[in-house]
Amino acid sequence: MPPDHPRRAGRRRALVGSAALGLALLVSGCSDTVYRGFLPGSSAHEVTDQTGRIASLWRGSWVAALLVGLLTWGLILWCVAVYRKRKSDDTLPVQLRYHVPLEVMYVVLPIVMVGVLFFFTNRDTTAIMATDAPADVHVQVIGKQWSWDFNYLDDDVYDTGEHAQGLDQPGALDNQVTLWLPVDERVEFTLNSRDVIHSFWVPAFLFKMDVIPGRTNTFQVTPTAVGEYRGKCAELCGEYHSAMLFNVKVVTRAEYDAHMAELRAAGQDGALGLDLSRHQVIPTPGGQG
Repeated sequence: MPPDHPRRAGRRRALVGSAALGLALLVSGCSDTVYRGFLPGSSAHEVTDQTGRIASLWRGSWVAALLVGLLTWGLILWCVAVYRKRKSDDTLPVQLRYHVPLEVMYVVLPIVMVGVLFFFTNRDTTAIMATDAPADVHVQVIGKQWSWDFNYLDDDVYDTGEHAQGLDQPGALDNQVTLWLPVDERVEFTLNSRDVIHSFWVPAFLFKMDVIPGRTNTFQVTPTAVGEYRGKCAELCGEYHSAMLFNVKVVTRAEYDAHMAELRAAGQDGALGLDLSRHQVIPTPGGQG
């Protein structure tokens, strides 16, 4: 076979080098995404004080599941290879045989696995759901078909969202209510519903909690990264569930105080109660909900 032409060999080396470089860039760019188990956010700049813990639990669970899967698949393939039927086999193998150590392993190993998973899950869930620390800010979230009301209890002001009606109408999603939070301050959320079960979810926070009529749920979180995030309802709650959206703004304390002053100046002082009709639209200056 004649040797490669130098120009052709050079092109091949360049192609291989480009492919290797592209793969390296792809891996480096996706390394943190893969490390977080494809959860939103960045390990270098966590959005809240709990996102790192949640990502770690998620990642550890997947690693454990993968190791169990590899062990199971390996044993299956090993049995297929070692105990396969050979051409010289003319009798059936023993169909019933006891192996006590193996039987004990089948019982003990799953118990140990479930115990380890329970320990880490309970440890992290207890920390995530703790509400015994003093909060800097208190916000009441009220779910309604199909929007949200936010009562800023410390400042005695509120903001309200308009009920979503007709997603096919122009501007149906333009008036999403915005939740304002001060950065690096512990916020205690109180969740209530006026009608059916909703679920308060900010995907970037890696956390959601049900909003149940007749019951009050609470949780605390400290936003640690200034920015704008999206929120939504994560519980099917009726015809316009998909439009039950809201925005989240994590800002400095000065910006937060300025917004509270704007709400007060607009006449939105006090708090919206659970006695309001779920179909009542609370008018606000400027026609915004």
